Amino acid sequence: MPNKKKVVFLYLLFDILAAMATWVIFFSFRKWHVDDGSFQTLWEVIYRDCKLYIGLLACPLYWMFLHAFTGCYNNVFHKSRLKELGATLLITFIGCLIFFFAFILDDVVTTPYDYLLYFIVLFGFQFFTTYLPRVIITTSIIEKIRSGKIGFNTLIIGCDEVALTTYLSLISHNPTAGNYILGYVIIDENDEDHLASELPCMGKLDQLIAIVQKNDIKELIIAIQNGKRKYIENIITMIMDFDINLKIIPQMQDYWMRTVKVSSVLYEPLISISPEYIDDWQKFTKRFFDIFLSTIAILLLLPMYIFLAIGVKCSSKGSIFYLQERIGYHGKPFKIIKFRSMVQDAEQGKPQLSSNDDPRITSFGKFMRKSRLDETPQFFNVLVGDMSLVGPRPERQYYIDQIVERAPQYKLLLRVRPGITSWGQVKFGYAENVDEMIQRLKWDILYIENMSLQMDMKILIYTILIILKRSGK
Repeated sequence: MPNKKKVVFLYLLFDILAAMATWVIFFSFRKWHVDDGSFQTLWEVIYRDCKLYIGLLACPLYWMFLHAFTGCYNNVFHKSRLKELGATLLITFIGCLIFFFAFILDDVVTTPYDYLLYFIVLFGFQFFTTYLPRVIITTSIIEKIRSGKIGFNTLIIGCDEVALTTYLSLISHNPTAGNYILGYVIIDENDEDHLASELPCMGKLDQLIAIVQKNDIKELIIAIQNGKRKYIENIITMIMDFDINLKIIPQMQDYWMRTVKVSSVLYEPLISISPEYIDDWQKFTKRFFDIFLSTIAILLLLPMYIFLAIGVKCSSKGSIFYLQERIGYHGKPFKIIKFRSMVQDAEQGKPQLSSNDDPRITSFGKFMRKSRLDETPQFFNVLVGDMSLVGPRPERQYYIDQIVERAPQYKLLLRVRPGITSWGQVKFGYAENVDEMIQRLKWDILYIENMSLQMDMKILIYTILIILKRSGK
């Protein structure tokens, strides 16, 4: 199996060297340009100027953060040189632009064109020193995959004619796609087994998790006929906690609907299902805006927090805040914080859901719930990373167990951070029972399948309108 840590280390090492080399070159160029070519003065300034050495420490950290922010160090064995070129150009341009406006605009210049010259020199050297090592590393990995030196333990899901055709096609390709096909898994015992003479049968579909763990499977190829595509959702749910590339053999309608995206002209066309719902740069940008907007919201809401705290305290005896354990990202429990909207110790025994006419809700609590103000302390949950501004609402384990029995796809929601507000919350509001939770699940599944910064912005706008209109359920 390929050593991912070694490859990531190479990327990090050359990014550090690129940042340091660019900084030295750019620093020297600026000093030479300002001092009108006096190298004697230049070397004296370089020797004595501590900014050079501060930059040698700060610049690598800055560029490593940007590259990590955009997911450069993820999925290092499945990179495309063309996409690498585009991504490096874009991130280098954005990074240089930020750097330029933060540190260069106060430089001594003779004409405004000096600024353009500085930017071109900075961008040119940063891009060249960053991309050259990357394209060498990526090319080396691609060649090793094509020659079979690097491969990934692969499992085929299915055993019918489609599975056999897929297997024969995969092993006939030269160069290879890096798949070490270990065997196959049977979906339906009634299927005619066409792969028995070609590969070992590893087990049945209900044993998939154990098979993946035992054999360190890195890729799953689902090769089944149209009638059995209902199993795909179940397979995705089963492997959601594993770092596995999932690929599906396309059917004719997939070509018509343009769902087949081919990244190489040499390999079998497959539909790739990413374990992540949004690109790395969107994920990190989403997190940045979560922190930024939550900080702004907390500062702006401080007077409101004081008013709500007084209202809660005056409406009934008990604490101002209510902490409750919920299940969050990757199934990790956390304490969600709310302004208390019910009487103290309202929940005795097993967990209970509330309704519009729940006698446990205080009069002030009804006001807060109608305008969702009781949820506003969750901005603190967002700051510490337990939640996001937008995402499926977190539930208690007691109700998750009941939901999963009837709708296993609920587990997909645990692959993203839960949110203060969600598409399901906007469309459906609070759920009063498990049936309503399952109805709301449809909207949450739609959200994670269509996650984007634009979608988050729309949901936030609709949430604000609900708060202003006090039309929440």
